[in-house]
Amino acid sequence: MLKSISADAAPPLRPAGFEDLMPLGPLEGVDESTWMDVIQKMDEVYTQLIHDEVELEKKNNELEQSQQFIFSVLTSMSDVLLVCNERGLIEETNAALCELVGRSDAQLRNTSIFELLADEPSAQRARLVLSKLDPSRRGEGLELNLRDVAQRAISVDANCTPRIAANGRRVGTVFVARPTAEIKRAYQELRVAHEALKRAQQQLLHSEKMASLGRLVAGVAHELNNPISFVLGNVHALARYLQRLRSYLDAVHQGASPEAQAALRVKLRIDHLLADLPSLIEGTLEGAQRTTDIVGSLKRFSAMDRDARAPVALHEVIEQSVHWISKGAAPDFELHWQPDPSCMVMGNAGQLQQVLMNLLQNALDAATAAGRSPVQVWIRTEKQQVDGQERLLLHLRDNGPGIAEAHLSRIFEPFFTTKPVGKGTGLGLSISYGLVEQHGGHLSVHNAAQGGAEFVLSLPLAAPGAAECGAE
Repeated sequence: MLKSISADAAPPLRPAGFEDLMPLGPLEGVDESTWMDVIQKMDEVYTQLIHDEVELEKKNNELEQSQQFIFSVLTSMSDVLLVCNERGLIEETNAALCELVGRSDAQLRNTSIFELLADEPSAQRARLVLSKLDPSRRGEGLELNLRDVAQRAISVDANCTPRIAANGRRVGTVFVARPTAEIKRAYQELRVAHEALKRAQQQLLHSEKMASLGRLVAGVAHELNNPISFVLGNVHALARYLQRLRSYLDAVHQGASPEAQAALRVKLRIDHLLADLPSLIEGTLEGAQRTTDIVGSLKRFSAMDRDARAPVALHEVIEQSVHWISKGAAPDFELHWQPDPSCMVMGNAGQLQQVLMNLLQNALDAATAAGRSPVQVWIRTEKQQVDGQERLLLHLRDNGPGIAEAHLSRIFEPFFTTKPVGKGTGLGLSISYGLVEQHGGHLSVHNAAQGGAEFVLSLPLAAPGAAECGAE
């Protein structure tokens, strides 16, 4: 090889001693101009030779860098790499394979891949891959058992791809494998983490549901006290009426004279008693039914069934939400809303009630904290065609200060809250957002032009032919 010459070095016009090649005397038929042409051509050839040597040196350096890069990549791979020719003789390996089988790269080269396999089924699968005449260039996966340094069978999940030469002919196969124990361990860790996340999510959902349910407790006692007191008063009246009827019937059975019976009938006010009985019974039944409705409403709200879907009259859900909020710790507020029984959506009534109660409670909290008097809430519904589907849009707006622009993009993030410590968990809106998405809907928020924050709840209608939803 020629001696390396720097590309920056200026090559001489001709080699040293070149003048000695000049003839000592004139040659017959060759003049001086001919010799000058020869010298010039030799100078050009020498210059080109120097340039080619410099370029060759550059290519050698680039090739060495490429080889070092490829070697560093192979060394850094945690997966096992094995390259064999069409006969199954190993041509290339990496450090991971050498470490697994306890043999060096030099010891593995030109040995058969089948010497590394631990059992005959693995060998048969490898032969099948190597014998394919037209394998897929995307490769195929198979399980193999390799012998490790202790001669134990190690199961690996291998991906086998053909190695194609420049002429398009298959010249070998590339095996890239990873021990399945590592994959199974990673999968197991992922599964455990997923289960823990699911449990944590369920606990958060349950905690928020209980927090929402806790807001009802103050109103539940009063709500149940009215019908129960009414039933209790009616039962006491019926007990007194029973005593008077028993006295009158005893006189009749003992054969009292008609005059005595008539006097006793007037004294005991039997006619008034009989006229009052239907009203007492009807009132008792009404109070009992009211108690049943209250208990049923609480059961529906606290139900943990997250999959049940049925047609839901949204105006009833809104009425119940407003009712429970007003019976709880919420201040007096003015509600602007025109119920529309035609608005039917598919969903879970308890979950939708939780969403609406949370939105309503947040609206009241915001307006109250801002010192608004009176606190006002506007609710309106409308129907829209969105992407070929009829959807119900519910707008809920308050007369609070609105939401800071910096908080609008984070309002549905878990644990994000602008309330003082101890006044909120930051889960209500996040869970409400998730519940709405489970219903195939969408929940968004913006600051209304009239002032205050406005939440927009979009839900699919229960039936495509639902009547136009009215707005206030």
